[in-house]
Amino acid sequence: MAYVVTSPCFGCKYTDCVVVCPTDSFREGDQMLYIDPESCVDCDACRPECPVEAIYFDENVPAAERAFIELNAEMAAKCPPIYERREPLVGR
Repeated sequence: MAYVVTSPCFGCKYTDCVVVCPTDSFREGDQMLYIDPESCVDCDACRPECPVEAIYFDENVPAAERAFIELNAEMAAKCPPIYERREPLVGR
């Protein structure tokens, strides 16, 4: 089980969640963040930090967002890790 970043993150990419992750599970794509399901320990630290409510425990991902479970796993394998806060895409 793991947490999953869903569509509200697309185009905004806030990184508040990244700095609280104890396992450095976040990966940075061009338009959004992803969580590596292999390293996520389900601690729930990231979910309340997301200002756009884009993060869900995989069993709680809304039906319309379920494709993001596989997308996070796929993109986490391709994208570089992100460890620190950066400016979001919104407002640039």
